[in-house]
Amino acid sequence: MFEHFQPIDVDIEDAGIFVRRAGAGPAVLLLHGFPQTHLMWRDIAPLLADRFTVICADLRGYGRSACPASSADHAPYAKRAMASEMVAMMARLGFTSFMVAGHDRGGRVAYRMALDHPDRIEKLAVLDIVPTADAWDRADARLALGFWPWSLLAQPEPLPEKILAGAADAIVDNALGGWGSSPDVFPAGIRQAYVDALRDPAHLHAMCEEYRAAATLDRDHDRADKAAGRRIACPVLALWSGQGALAQWYAGEGGPLALWRNWADDVRGRAMSGGHFFPEEAPAQTAGALIDFFGGLKPGAG
Repeated sequence: MFEHFQPIDVDIEDAGIFVRRAGAGPAVLLLHGFPQTHLMWRDIAPLLADRFTVICADLRGYGRSACPASSADHAPYAKRAMASEMVAMMARLGFTSFMVAGHDRGGRVAYRMALDHPDRIEKLAVLDIVPTADAWDRADARLALGFWPWSLLAQPEPLPEKILAGAADAIVDNALGGWGSSPDVFPAGIRQAYVDALRDPAHLHAMCEEYRAAATLDRDHDRADKAAGRRIACPVLALWSGQGALAQWYAGEGGPLALWRNWADDVRGRAMSGGHFFPEEAPAQTAGALIDFFGGLKPGAG
């Protein structure tokens, strides 16, 4: 995994972001979701590195990145703070503008980057998400039961932290096998890395804080943007699981593309084979969609 990628610890103010970097050409930042780390891109990143400078980052509070202290309003783990940190990290690496793809929680950081830092984001790919406020506004029993981290991890501390700490294996196995994906997709070492992250008290608290922020501040920020008429200026690619929740829950409203077109003028996308974790189930298909969208040419091609 990541054989030709350079591991880098990037210091950002009071925290540090762990990344792996390889390739040359236009910069692409890849952001993971829950309960993953940057390791989710292990089969995709090398394919993109033939055409781009690829940066795979662990989000604040995840993987090998730092866990800054939170606050009563969870602001340090709001997507606004996490997006600003990623923009600063990319600038430290020499990229004042770049493209970004985010899956799950990483997709929420990615589209917040496009809203808050439109001069920095050239293209945006969001994988298996709809905007946070839209998801909450349409939440029903399906979301509460199907994507239980949204409600469970947003509960006040210390209950979610204690549950995560005491059942890390069960949490990871339920997520990896219960959201439309096959657990066989995940090698034992990858699964164990995701479990280990949930056993660290600082990281599991940070993950809960991120979900608490999503249930409060992130919703408020989305609604304020919508009220102010703020839109995503760059082209958007939306990909989603063809057998997952997004393909079904929002069909009456035109599906995920219709929801994203409420936020941006240039939106394209399609359903992908596989479950919620389709980037790990179908990495070649996912990499191909990203390459087509980001527009990279293999060195020597013309």
